[in-house]
Amino acid sequence: MVNWKDKMELKIPEGISLDIDGTVINVKGKLGEASRNFRDKYVKVYKKENSIIIAVSKENKFTNGIIGTWYSELKLVFHGVTNGFKYEMKIDFTHFPMRVSVRGNELHVENFLGGKAPRIAKIKNCKVSVKGDRVIIEGIDKRDMGDTAANIERATYIKHFDARVFQDGIYLLKGVNPDEL
Repeated sequence: MVNWKDKMELKIPEGISLDIDGTVINVKGKLGEASRNFRDKYVKVYKKENSIIIAVSKENKFTNGIIGTWYSELKLVFHGVTNGFKYEMKIDFTHFPMRVSVRGNELHVENFLGGKAPRIAKIKNCKVSVKGDRVIIEGIDKRDMGDTAANIERATYIKHFDARVFQDGIYLLKGVNPDEL
C-alpha cells in the first residue's frame, strides 16, 4: 500500500470554482476557464475543503521539484482566470514602414524590410490587438501568450544580417512580472 504524505497546500481564492477529474484540474473564474494536467507516479493533487493539497508518496529531489512546479502552475492558473495577463510588444522599423494587422487567429506583418510576401504569426488562444507601434497580447493562459509572443518575434527574425545594424522587428517590451502575482 502506498503511503501518501501531504507536502504543500494552496488556498483556492474567492470567485474560483475548481473541479478535479482524475489528473486534470479545471479552474473557472470571472475571465474564463483553464485546465491543466497534473500526472506523475509519485505526486498527486487533491481538493480538501477550500484548498488544494499536493501529496507525495516517495520524497526525493525530483518529486520536490515537481511539487514546486505544480504549485507555481496552480498559482498562475488562479491569477489568469481572475486577473488575466498582458504582454506588450513594440513594432520597430527604420526605413521600410511595416503594416501589422490581425486577421482571425493570425498576425500579418506586411512590407517587412520591403518584402512582398507577408510574414504570418499564429495566435494561440489569446486576444491580440495593434495600437500604433504596440502589439498588445491579453489572455488567461500564460503559456499560450508566451507562445504567441514567440511566434510574433520569430516571424520578424532576420537571417544572415547583423542584428546590431538591422534592428527591424517586433520585440517583447513588457511581460508578466512574477513579483506582481
